[in-house]
Amino acid sequence: MMGRRLVDRVLPWHYALGDFLSAAFAWTVLYAYRKVEIERLWTSYLDYWKFDSNFVVGVVLVPLFWMGLYAVMGMYLNPRRRHRALELVQVLLSTLVGSIVLFFSLLIDDYIVSYDQYYMTLSVLFGIHFIATSFSRWMIVSRSLRRIRNGEWAFNTLVLGGGETAVQLVEDIQDETLSSGFDLRGFIQINDMHPRLSDRLKRLGDVDDLSRVIDEENIEEVIVAIEPKDRKKTVDLIVLSEGKGVNIKVVPSLYDMLSGNVRSGAVYGIPLIHVDRLVMPNWQRVIKRAIDVIASLLALIILSPLYLFLSVVVKKSSSGPIFYRQERIGKFGIPFQIVKFRTMRTDAEQGTPQLSSRDDPRITPSGKLMRKLRLDELPQFWNVLKGEMSLVGPRPERKFFIDKIKKQAPHYTHLQKIRPGITSWGQVKYGYAENVSQMIERLKFDIMYIENMTLALDFKILVYTIITVLKGSGK
Repeated sequence: MMGRRLVDRVLPWHYALGDFLSAAFAWTVLYAYRKVEIERLWTSYLDYWKFDSNFVVGVVLVPLFWMGLYAVMGMYLNPRRRHRALELVQVLLSTLVGSIVLFFSLLIDDYIVSYDQYYMTLSVLFGIHFIATSFSRWMIVSRSLRRIRNGEWAFNTLVLGGGETAVQLVEDIQDETLSSGFDLRGFIQINDMHPRLSDRLKRLGDVDDLSRVIDEENIEEVIVAIEPKDRKKTVDLIVLSEGKGVNIKVVPSLYDMLSGNVRSGAVYGIPLIHVDRLVMPNWQRVIKRAIDVIASLLALIILSPLYLFLSVVVKKSSSGPIFYRQERIGKFGIPFQIVKFRTMRTDAEQGTPQLSSRDDPRITPSGKLMRKLRLDELPQFWNVLKGEMSLVGPRPERKFFIDKIKKQAPHYTHLQKIRPGITSWGQVKYGYAENVSQMIERLKFDIMYIENMTLALDFKILVYTIITVLKGSGK
């Protein structure tokens, strides 16, 4: 069985190559149509056909435009989870938008005899591109689905449950003629356990073992299959799972089906509710990441004199390194090394991790000013450029403090759905948290951010951060 990580890396390139060739073919057909039917320069004799430099430029740049549009629409994400209906809908929508953009940017200045020729040009562009791209993607997704159904590709799956609902789910999946793509690794017991479940599936632990099991078993899918009487636990189980970067599905009750929450038989006949609680649409996520990359690159270049000046200030303020690196927990619980200008003595922390306070004696004289102006955070643009952080997102914490927070607020894992940020709603409100209680208080603002994520909200938080820096009101 091909490794899932290799598949997820390779398959998007299959889509990209197919999209490029389809777009190049469509543009070539359109170019020939314009020369023959619109400009009347070519005849049926191929000796008169000449593909000039404009065509060469167009046949390269136009496909790149289409691929950029597909990327914004998320058409290269989760390649193994795409299906034919999704392909047709997204290709149709993107072709409509892209054709209109290309028409008004490149084709509107064509010499025409009547406006009917404009309509025909747009129709040819739309029709040929839609057919070619749909065919290419249909072939790729059909091949992927065949590999899933014959069991060659599968998603490592964990079941959360213990009663009749979990037993029925497991039996349905294991007794399928065609694979649904779930490779059941085991189950986490929730409340009482049905005796038939342990016969069918391996018990991997209790709720407290959920995070460990997801990591050890490389879980990709979590299915919540608990009894109707335990429905209040569903949200808690979802929150515990979603910070690990897994896909979450819930076995619906009869009420869910009657109320219309289950729109389709999620995976090959098994009705499941797919849980995706990220509010920000994919096109905004793509733009958010693009802004992160461009802004961090510009910051590292334009602010390089300031970096040099602050490096000298830090070096003269106290002995020790200029930069301070510390392990923090990022997206999906993956640790990374955050980079900051050092604002404390090198012996500031011995043994048990400690939080800083406003009048902390460990802070150097220059460090106090740098913290008020948030200048110590500037090296984190490197973390943003590497993809470990974003400009806006919940502040990353150390595992020591995360464990303390989870004891009082288990829903902290909700924050790990997204990249941590240099600044956040909670950071604007509280600045540096001085104790776990303030961390928990700040948590509600970070959760509000995740539940209301938009580019507009990001810009608003950035503006308030700039105001805080200019006023020197940080702590």
